[in-house]
Amino acid sequence: MAKRRADLLKVFLRTDEELATEIRRTIVERFFPLSHEAVKVTVTEGIATLTGQVRDSHLIGMAERLTHSVEGIVQVRCQLETPASP
Repeated sequence: MAKRRADLLKVFLRTDEELATEIRRTIVERFFPLSHEAVKVTVTEGIATLTGQVRDSHLIGMAERLTHSVEGIVQVRCQLETPASP
């Protein structure tokens, strides 16, 4: 039983950098393969912030929702945008 509790608590003991790495790897790199290097992911006290420009505007909302579903994330600030059209 103690092991189960420890496993549950482990989610909340993840560092901000571990959370940011997971978001980069599982969300940003998968959804924005052509522009993932232009996306900055930071996590501070469980609050994830995504900034930068991406090519696929229709995927921004999905990326935001998936980021919010990462265990240990308590809030998401999605500031992703697409380049302005000429």
